[in-house]
Amino acid sequence: MQIKIQPMGMTQTNCYIVTVDGKDLIIDPGMDATQWVLDNVTNPVAILNTHGHFDHVWSNQELKERLEIPLYCPKGDRFMLQKCPLGQPTPPSTPDYEVVGDERLVIQGITLQYRLFPGHTPGCSIIQIKDVWFSGDFLFEQSIGRWDFPFSSGEEMAKSLEKAMKIEGDYTIYPGHGMSTTLKAEQKVMSYWIEQVKRTI
Repeated sequence: MQIKIQPMGMTQTNCYIVTVDGKDLIIDPGMDATQWVLDNVTNPVAILNTHGHFDHVWSNQELKERLEIPLYCPKGDRFMLQKCPLGQPTPPSTPDYEVVGDERLVIQGITLQYRLFPGHTPGCSIIQIKDVWFSGDFLFEQSIGRWDFPFSSGEEMAKSLEKAMKIEGDYTIYPGHGMSTTLKAEQKVMSYWIEQVKRTI
């Protein structure tokens, strides 16, 4: 598995191209991501969103049309692709497939697993490919996603962190912003973040 990464737009949102067996998956194509993606894919097969915020989905529709590939989005965030809840003029996009919960998918022979961790958004998910998590805005290096946005939930965020603490095994985490980390490293600080979130509920 090969991973290409490029921070995009004013929020420096990480866009990923993940190549497995010669096939490219595009994860979270944010602002101005189109040309970078076009320059770096050879056999694109799907666009995957971790959640619906503008800085992760901005180039969805343009890439979907240019590359003629399907778009996958968590069902709980589908509405955000039509109208940005944060007031940004995001180009609307329409998913071809709405991912439900902890759904396992096989796309062009590539097996991947969505894991639903709501809180930052209703459909906030990580995408697991082999031993790697693309965590969107759920987990960052020594930090977590905000839970004070419209449609965010502190209660759901705390539950999601408690769920993540119980997951065994280690995974390399590539987040929506910033540097990579590991699940083991983040599990060490999850109790702290759960406490911080619960103070605001």
